[in-house]
Amino acid sequence: MRDMIKPHIVLGITGGIAAYKSAELLRLLTKQGVSVQVVMTDAACRFITPTTMQALSGRPVYTDQWDAREPNHMAHINLSREALAIVIAPASADFIAKIALGLADDLLSTLCLARRCPLLIAPAMNREMWQNKAVQRNIEQLVNDGVQVLGPGSGLQACGEEGMGRMLEPLQLAQQVATLFHPKILSGKKILITAGPTYEAIDAVRGITNRSSGKMGYAIAQAAIEMGAEVTLVSGPVALAAPFDAKVIKVESAAQMYEAVMESVAACDIFIAVAAVADYRAATPSEQKIKKSAAPLTLELVPNPDILAQVAAMKNPPYCVGFAAESENLAEYAEQKRRTKKLPLLVGNIAQHAIGSDDNELILFDDNGRHPLPRADKLTLARELIQQIAQRYEGDKK
Repeated sequence: MRDMIKPHIVLGITGGIAAYKSAELLRLLTKQGVSVQVVMTDAACRFITPTTMQALSGRPVYTDQWDAREPNHMAHINLSREALAIVIAPASADFIAKIALGLADDLLSTLCLARRCPLLIAPAMNREMWQNKAVQRNIEQLVNDGVQVLGPGSGLQACGEEGMGRMLEPLQLAQQVATLFHPKILSGKKILITAGPTYEAIDAVRGITNRSSGKMGYAIAQAAIEMGAEVTLVSGPVALAAPFDAKVIKVESAAQMYEAVMESVAACDIFIAVAAVADYRAATPSEQKIKKSAAPLTLELVPNPDILAQVAAMKNPPYCVGFAAESENLAEYAEQKRRTKKLPLLVGNIAQHAIGSDDNELILFDDNGRHPLPRADKLTLARELIQQIAQRYEGDKK
C-alpha cells in the first residue's frame, strides 16, 4: 500500500467566497500524498491568490489558456492527461452552466471539456441560486453526463442567509476524493465498526472513562469507505468529524454500545471492534452529584457486557476483528484474548504509544502467527489493515 503510485489530480477553483476553503482542501490532499495541480479562473483570483495555492501545492498555478510555460499552448490538454480526476471546488453557478452546455471560453472550462478522467464538482452559491430551476436543470444534465456532484451542504452562508448551497467542508471533500484512489475490494460488503471510549456514570456529573481518542476507529471507517464498503460506525464520545458516507450511531455507555451493535450486527459481513469499552460500570449510579466529605467513598463496580465475545459467539457470526491495547506483554495478552474469544484476527498495540497519537504501529495476530505493520500515520495503517482484513475475509469464505 505504501508503495502505491502517488495519485495526481487537477483542482479547479472558480469565483466565490468558498474559494478560501480550497486552500485547506489542497492542504488535506497533499497531506494524504496526493499531487495537486491547481487551475484557477480569473474570478477565483479575486478571492484567493495563485501565490497562496502555489505555495501549498508546490506547483505553478495555471490561469491562462495561453500560458507561455506551455510551448504548444495546449495547457487544456497537457494538464489533464496525467490526472486521475478533475475536482472543481468551489463550482460556481456560472461555471456549472458552462460545463453543462459544453462551453469552453477559458482554461478551466476547456480543460473539463477535453478531459479523459472523471470530473467532480462541489457547488457553492447562495441558497436562492441553488434552488433556481436553471441551476437545477444544469445539475441534472451534469449528473446525466456522468459528472459526480459533491454536495452542496446546508448552513449559514456568507450573505447572512441560511440554507442549501454551502460548499462541503474541506475534510468531507478530501474524503470523497480519496475514494477515487483505492481499489473497491469491499464493494457490496457491510462493515460494523465500534470506536472511541465509553463513559460510565458515577453520579450526575462524574463518570468512568478512558483516554481513547477514537482516531484509529474513525480512520478504519474512512479506509473501509474508500475501498467500497458500506460502513456503520458506533461511536463513543469523541471530538472527531465523522467520515463522509458513514452511518454514525452515537452512544455513551458500554450498555448503549452493546445495544447498538446487537441491533446492527445481523446485517453486517465484518465486525471490527476498535472501541475502548469500559470493563466495569457503577452498580448504582447516583442521580444527583455525590457531595464531597472527609469519609472514604466506596464504589461497587459490576462488569459490562463483552460485546466482541458475544458477537463472536453468535450462531452465524460476521468475520470478527478485535483490538487489544496493552501496556505490557502485548504478544502474550493479545494472543490469549484472540484464542479466548475465538477470533480469526486480533490487532494489538502498546496503549501508551497509541492512545491520542496521530500515528501508531500494529501487530496482527492470527492462526499463522504475528504480522507487524510498521509505524505510520493512523489513516495509512487503517488502509493497510483494511486490505489485510479483506484478504482474510475472502480466504475465510473460501
